[in-house]
Amino acid sequence: MAGSRGTWVAGTVLAAAVAGAVTTRARLRNWGATPEEVAGPLPGDEYLTADSSSTRAIAVTAPSSDVWPWLVQLGQDRGGWYSYDWLEDLFGLDIHSADEVHPEWQHLTVGSPVRATPPGAMGMPDGYAFRVALVDPPHALVLRQRPPEHPWNATWAFVLADDGPDRCWLLVRSRSTRSPGLAGRLSWLVGELMDPVTLLMTRRMLLGIRERAERAHARGLPSSMTRRRV
Repeated sequence: MAGSRGTWVAGTVLAAAVAGAVTTRARLRNWGATPEEVAGPLPGDEYLTADSSSTRAIAVTAPSSDVWPWLVQLGQDRGGWYSYDWLEDLFGLDIHSADEVHPEWQHLTVGSPVRATPPGAMGMPDGYAFRVALVDPPHALVLRQRPPEHPWNATWAFVLADDGPDRCWLLVRSRSTRSPGLAGRLSWLVGELMDPVTLLMTRRMLLGIRERAERAHARGLPSSMTRRRV
């Protein structure tokens, strides 16, 4: 009887833990975004029919024109990813997030690579890079992954929408479709296993972009015009 009770308690605790993890993941999967933003269309949606999608958002006390320079210089060999550099460098990614806007990194065109890892990192001789699918300053930057260059068929969209003269919203949407066959199932499994890390890093990236954009915007304004975000 005691053994059955112990098994029941353990099963209940495990079920509660799983339910909590699923709920937390669902909440963080669309961190900061409203239900309308999650359901609404964004640039980049047209590139694929998604099996999986997430939308995250953050308010920035700066106009989109002041946030865009930080977005356009994303990349391992450029301005970094504004996330946890120390964690990325544990994997040998050699990422150093910039604290200033660099003029030499302000130009992207469709097809340009945006590097995620340097050559040789994590056993990849050529490293790993996204391709620019859409660049529409200062509104949208869409990065693309697709076979045969990549194992995933996915988009990563960064969208800016002004909300008054000195405030905007930054939305980040990830969409992917599962490829057929064993390779598709394996890449889907890897993506699911990495999802908690992706959520953590993306949230930190959004906060990092906001911190830099707001700091730069405040430096360009008279002190009487700076204000605290509510």
